[in-house]
Amino acid sequence: MLIEGKNAVREALNSEITINKILVDKNLQGRKDELIDLAFKNKIRVEFLPKQILDKKSQTGHHQGFIAEAVEFEYSEIDDILANAKNKNQQPFIVLLDGIEDPHNFGAIIRSCECAGVHGIIIPKNRACQVNETVIRTSTGAIANMPIAKVTNLKEAIDTLQKNDVWVYVAETGGENIYKQKLNDRAIAVVIGSEGNGVKQSIRTYCDGILTLPLQGKVNSLNASVACGIVVFEILRQRQV
Repeated sequence: MLIEGKNAVREALNSEITINKILVDKNLQGRKDELIDLAFKNKIRVEFLPKQILDKKSQTGHHQGFIAEAVEFEYSEIDDILANAKNKNQQPFIVLLDGIEDPHNFGAIIRSCECAGVHGIIIPKNRACQVNETVIRTSTGAIANMPIAKVTNLKEAIDTLQKNDVWVYVAETGGENIYKQKLNDRAIAVVIGSEGNGVKQSIRTYCDGILTLPLQGKVNSLNASVACGIVVFEILRQRQV
């Protein structure tokens, strides 16, 4: 798995991600650079290559002179996410994604969730974007600090959360105004739906309620990553009051 770009590589070096080696633009050889120093400090092999070779190897076209070759992303379990909250002495704060397919949206969601203090993200194994190079780059390193669980069945994942006293809400139209709901007194999980179809009806009816953003324009929906960002930061705001 490739991790590209200075910020993403820096976060990877500072995380528990296993990196086999770092490919660096040959023009940087012999120069003082924090990432190169950090790689040497972590005893990670650094290979200096011509920019043309990095361009050919790059999958994003935006490597900025740094590409890390890492082992495949290691997914967590739901229990790991719950333990993450417990270790921080906090009530669980979790996001579930129902069929997000765009890797840029997925990466942006990871970034928003990490910034808002979400303890973990749960994604379905099928018919949804998995962690890949584009997701990692779009998250700008946030993925290194965000446990992600991959499950076969979202309903079963919701059932597991509810058995652990987590309230599960859908972020969707047709529900209660999120700004009028008290959400700071409980463990909470929010389901974000796919870009085109939203949250499946079978999932909606399985949850504890629907949280709705009061849209004022003529367009009746937001981009999934934008909606997720607004929702998680409203929950964070309430938790800090």
